[in-house]
Amino acid sequence: MRYLTKEWYQLCQQTYLYFGLRVHKGAIRRDEQLYLRLYKRKEKEFIQMEREVYDVDPRFMLEQEGMVFVPADKLINGEEIKEKETLIYHMSDEERCRITKLIEEYDSRPPFDAEKSKKEFRKRQENFENDLIDRIPEEVYIQITDPRVFALGYCTKDILNQLKRYSRENGKKVDEILSESRKMLAKQEVPDELSKRFAFHDCKVIHFESGSDIELYFDTSGGFTEYNKIVFHNAQIIKKESPVEESVWLYEELYCNYSGYEAHMLFTGEIIHELTISCKDIIVEKVIL
Repeated sequence: MRYLTKEWYQLCQQTYLYFGLRVHKGAIRRDEQLYLRLYKRKEKEFIQMEREVYDVDPRFMLEQEGMVFVPADKLINGEEIKEKETLIYHMSDEERCRITKLIEEYDSRPPFDAEKSKKEFRKRQENFENDLIDRIPEEVYIQITDPRVFALGYCTKDILNQLKRYSRENGKKVDEILSESRKMLAKQEVPDELSKRFAFHDCKVIHFESGSDIELYFDTSGGFTEYNKIVFHNAQIIKKESPVEESVWLYEELYCNYSGYEAHMLFTGEIIHELTISCKDIIVEKVIL
């Protein structure tokens, strides 16, 4: 990657360091009773949220049948909407069957397990505490008197202000790099159709085949595209830092070069890693897997 590098991606993760934090005057010192009280409060909120999700009856999805959809722009502008501009949703047999199965599973589910939720909350908090030193600047971390309280979402006003400042600075750097990337990519003579299709953000690579041609197949259920196969013809791998299969596609850069194209891709798996391929042509298509 020339612009959207691993370093840039890590910077992206540090643009909302203050998200979810609240100022608590007790966070200025280590206080075991305060920690236990706050922990119980957050644990209770977590269990309640888990219970509400657990009790969502999938029957509500059947209510979509017969819903009338209208053009959003006309609705917002208060314009007259003609009957031919409306769309009535009719559920497919496959979708109805899927919802029926969800309803059967819902009706036969065991009682909500609060103890399981408590264990899950404990695990999440421990993981968050362990990751703190890698997530926030070291000079801020050393000022935190009790990382456990911070992991619960509480800090001093001074620390909150510092994290907001760091976040703003990081956000500015992220935007500057992204702007430069867009300017450079706009200069490339890549066909519009290929430029639109060469985007698999949040798609998971389920198969990677390397030869004179390189093929990638995707699980697109978590992404934003219907295309699930990409072929790099007459390809050569320039950079490959980690296995691509089972990795999730994050960002891409596509440049023209003397032989055709140079494709840069950023993935996340066990680690953040890059793949760069030079090729004569690129085909993006939808296939039955």
